[in-house]
Amino acid sequence: MTLRQRYDGIIGWFAEHMPVAESELHYENPYQLLVAVILSAQCTDKRVNMTTPALFERFPTPEAMAAASAEEIYPYIRSISYPNNKARNLAGMARMLCGEFGGEVPSDLEQMQRLPGVGRKTANVLGAVLWQREVMPVDTHVFRVSERIGLTTGSRTPLQTELALEKNIPGRLLPVAHHWLILHGRYVCTARAPKCASCGIAPWCRKYAKDRKDPEPRQGHKK
Repeated sequence: MTLRQRYDGIIGWFAEHMPVAESELHYENPYQLLVAVILSAQCTDKRVNMTTPALFERFPTPEAMAAASAEEIYPYIRSISYPNNKARNLAGMARMLCGEFGGEVPSDLEQMQRLPGVGRKTANVLGAVLWQREVMPVDTHVFRVSERIGLTTGSRTPLQTELALEKNIPGRLLPVAHHWLILHGRYVCTARAPKCASCGIAPWCRKYAKDRKDPEPRQGHKK
C-alpha cells in the first residue's frame, strides 16, 4: 500500500463516518476556549470541563482574570495538572490579552503565541476551532496515532508530525482531521489496548497489517 492510498483510505472513511468532529472542551467564546486549551495541556478534557464552570463564574471575562493574581486563580484549578504553573500563565495571559490586544483573542497565530502558556499547538487549536485555519494541531493523541497507523514514519517531534499531516491532508479538511485523530486516539486507537477488531480504518492501518502478518509466537509450555 502506498502512502497516498493509506491517506486516501483513512480520510475517506472518516469523511463518511464522522463528517462532524468537534472539540470536547466546553466553551462559549474565544476567551473561554483559550483558557480551556491552556488548562488541557497534559490533562483530560473531562477534568477541564469539570473545572471551568466555577472558574468562568469567578472570572467571566479577560478583564476579571487580568485583575486577579495567580494565587487567586489557583484554588479554582487545583485539580488540574500543574496548577501552579497554569495559574501563573492564566494570570499573565489575561493581563497581556487586555493590555496589548484589547481583551480580544488575536486571530494572528504568531501573535497569539506571545501570550503566556500559549505555544504552537495551543495557537493552532484556536485557529482550527475558531477560524477554520488550515493548520494541524498536534497533541499526544495525534502524534501517537499518526505514527501507529502509518500517516507518519519515524516522526520524532510534534512539528515533524504537523508538517507531514499538513502536506498530505487537503487543507480544507485539516480542522476536522485534527479532531478525527484526537477522538480516534481517545476512544478507539488507545495507547495500551487499541480496539483494532472494531476499528473502521484497520484496512489502511500499518500496525494492524504488521500484526496480522507477524502474529506473536505462542508461548511453549514449561516442563
